[in-house]
Amino acid sequence: MFFVLSKVLLLFILPFTYVVVFLIAALIVKNPLRKKKYFVISGALLLIFSNPFLYNRFVHYWDTQPVPIKSSPYSCVIVLGGFSGADKDGNGFFNTAADRFIQALKLYTEGKATHILISGGNGQLMPGPYRESDWVRKQLILFKVPDSCIIVENRSRNTLENAAFSKTLLQEKRLQPPYLLVTSAFHMRRSIGIFKKEKMEITPYPCNYLAGNNDWSLSEFVPDPGPLSGWNIYIKEVVGTLVNYFK
Repeated sequence: MFFVLSKVLLLFILPFTYVVVFLIAALIVKNPLRKKKYFVISGALLLIFSNPFLYNRFVHYWDTQPVPIKSSPYSCVIVLGGFSGADKDGNGFFNTAADRFIQALKLYTEGKATHILISGGNGQLMPGPYRESDWVRKQLILFKVPDSCIIVENRSRNTLENAAFSKTLLQEKRLQPPYLLVTSAFHMRRSIGIFKKEKMEITPYPCNYLAGNNDWSLSEFVPDPGPLSGWNIYIKEVVGTLVNYFK
């Protein structure tokens, strides 16, 4: 129930939703003062959330920064799903978060971890047969990772289930903590809280950074559609972090 509710409510926290709502309201209402007010609110929201300067400053505040990792190998690197999907024929493909896969594979090939646990099933409201971890396992084998070093967790639909199901598998495999946790920098803050709640000792290894260095330029003050989609990601993370905290 919580999973379904979280998917439905997501629509109501996205900034562009409010831009459209106030724009529609301005077109519908007859009162000239309210019409003007709603147009102004819609335009102001659009300017704020399409401003690269504001977006980049928040991104640099929110993203988790890299931390030193120990020299001896970790027993496992946990890579959270969400970096692949399926086409209309059910064939898998990497998406813009593919750096999660790249960094997990890199950690393994460099000897930083002896096993890779892929955590991710199908997070769609109406899931088809595609299971992310099963497809990713095939990709790892193509990169010469032995099947015996790959652990597949293909039931989880969200980060809460990522942590719970991964913990069970790691206990069954008797792999000792701490574990390396690989996910996007924007998602790491929420993930750390959830994994700690499961009493899992993890070392965060953030990747897939969406902004460059913290320098700024005048071009950042020119409205751009890119930050609109970026805010969708970060507002979801902020709300999810707050919900998990109070839960």
